[in-house]
Amino acid sequence: MIRTRETVNEDEMTSLAPYAQKSGESAGRKHPEPPHQFRTEYQRDCARIIHSRAFRRLEYKTQVFLNGTGDHLRTRLTHTMEVVSISRSIARALALNEDLAEAIALAHDLGHPPFGHSGENALNERMTEFGGFDHNEQSLRILERIEKKYPRFDGLNLTFELLEGLQKHRKFYEPPKTAAGRSPRYTSPSLEAQIADIADEIAYYSHDLDDGLDSNLIQPAQLSELEVWQETFDDVKQRYPQIRGRELHAYVIRCIIDREVEDVIRTSDRIISESGVKSADDVRRQKTHLIQYSGRLLAANRKLRTFLYDNMYYHPSVAGVNQHACDMLRSVFDAYLKDPALLGESTARRIRKDGLHRAVCDYLSGMTDRYLIEEHTRLFQK
Repeated sequence: MIRTRETVNEDEMTSLAPYAQKSGESAGRKHPEPPHQFRTEYQRDCARIIHSRAFRRLEYKTQVFLNGTGDHLRTRLTHTMEVVSISRSIARALALNEDLAEAIALAHDLGHPPFGHSGENALNERMTEFGGFDHNEQSLRILERIEKKYPRFDGLNLTFELLEGLQKHRKFYEPPKTAAGRSPRYTSPSLEAQIADIADEIAYYSHDLDDGLDSNLIQPAQLSELEVWQETFDDVKQRYPQIRGRELHAYVIRCIIDREVEDVIRTSDRIISESGVKSADDVRRQKTHLIQYSGRLLAANRKLRTFLYDNMYYHPSVAGVNQHACDMLRSVFDAYLKDPALLGESTARRIRKDGLHRAVCDYLSGMTDRYLIEEHTRLFQK
């Protein structure tokens, strides 16, 4: 039996919650395209992101540890796939659109520059007088302007709902323009976008903790004051008293993720029910997000976040390496400003359109850790 796009769209209308974002009710794309025979709009979004150059480069971009410093440490790509998995699990349990949640998760970190958040800070410093740099906004810029795969338009021409889901930290969201004009701004994105956002937190808190233990930057004894760790640790030891060491720590991390996902599902289901929303547009009119942790777990996660910043992200062995890498990034940035001919023909065209600083920023932010280091060597170690 062949399942066509129409079949899947019909199934969504009966199987998904009334407030889910249905594929057949998408606001569409900036540049109209004929529908695909077998794939829904959000399935097409997923495919376009996976096949993009920006997505492939995530394999060689820093998550926390500089890419290449450990075979089992996360990169932006492995982190992204973990966010996808968590997003689909939550969306499925809440009868929301898994394909849209997956598409947003796939794209959420495309705008990260080399060297993680340290690289983002370095680029933002260089761009202070030219609009700044934010990886969320850069993800949108990549998808709407920088990627070039189609003859009729720049970008990947993704759906409005996908692009909406990447507009994190905005106070207001802009609806698409229609023939009748533009509808009033709204205050929340789709539930699927909210899921991808919270799945990102679940993934990076737990897996950064896992990488910290694996690299011996964090010792298990340091974690006893963290509720989210200790309660799970005690439960695992009670059920499996024989496991120890790396096996124990890995299973505790796995159970923390499971606990957080279950908490988000149950808490969000209650909040959605109490809100009275009946449609995806009702969700967008809410003043606060409906996908949430319980109050207890939210407080526990804030303590975990503080702990990771104090003991891992700012750890000398991490911060020192990242600082050296960012010094290289700044040097290459300044070299390109001094001699734009180093950028090549395609970026030269972007200079005429967006200005020198933004063109240099786009070029550098798209680099992998490895390529930036090689470029620094080429320019300064002749």
